[in-house]
Amino acid sequence: MRIFRLAASLLLCLPLVQPAGAADLKPEEIVAKHLDSIGTSSARAAKTRVVEGPVTYRILVGGAGNLDGKSVLVSQNQKLHFMMKLNNNLYHGEQFIFDGDRDEISFSTAKQTRSQFGEFVRVQDVVLREGLLGGVLSTAWPLYNLDTRKAKLSYEGMKKIDGKDLYQLRYKPKKSTDADILLYFDPTTFRHVETVYTIRVRAQLGNIDPQIANAVPANTGDIGPVPPPTGGVVGETNETATARQQETRYRLEERFSDFEAFNGLTLPTHYTIQFSQELGNGRTTVSEWAIVASQIQSGVGVDERNFQVK
Repeated sequence: MRIFRLAASLLLCLPLVQPAGAADLKPEEIVAKHLDSIGTSSARAAKTRVVEGPVTYRILVGGAGNLDGKSVLVSQNQKLHFMMKLNNNLYHGEQFIFDGDRDEISFSTAKQTRSQFGEFVRVQDVVLREGLLGGVLSTAWPLYNLDTRKAKLSYEGMKKIDGKDLYQLRYKPKKSTDADILLYFDPTTFRHVETVYTIRVRAQLGNIDPQIANAVPANTGDIGPVPPPTGGVVGETNETATARQQETRYRLEERFSDFEAFNGLTLPTHYTIQFSQELGNGRTTVSEWAIVASQIQSGVGVDERNFQVK
């Protein structure tokens, strides 16, 4: 009986068991080990980086299409120029520029409009302003110099993604934002493997953002994502618009994998971006850009014109 009681007591305690040290982890400890996973402090001190490789664009939900092209990510300290150029005249890809102070999100369609993804980054400029876009592939990655950013990190425990447990940190920039930003790290290597931004926009009477709350996607076929319209339905009242559009959910995911050594740094060679929006009327679109970094160079000369904002 004593053995049975002991076994029963142990079973009751099992749900309380956590990974060793997980409950005591502090954000600064995860960041320190994360930086060590990238390379030495001298290797990380390189002020420039150029990442090049092919990109494939796909519409996963809400349409169909598959386009190939090339990508280039050029960074210098906190400056960034990220381009994904696709071989299509109707949707020719994305271009994001941040000069350390201002940003520019280029038009991406033949009609001189932005895609849904581009419009999201324009409205939620925290993605560029904080140096989050591109993760550790960019010298602007905020965890390289968190003290300068003055952002706050909080440890949110373990999160299972695709069957794997990951450390989860919430990132809160000094300047407030509507986006909830979560960073994920491999608990074994402490490599940064994913960033997730989520936003929920609830329509309010007389306060409907025409670029966000009324965004209506189309079945895009082979032409890529269609940007949101600049207004609601002609003749529609605020009451009708509010009833029609209860809540829109946006989700931007950046995933990083297949890490390799480049110039003393261990960096991901596969970089995937997924952008989805779920409208209040039930319509959903999901687009994906998959990049393979075939060439990564650090500490090389770059042209300052890469970061010019018009």
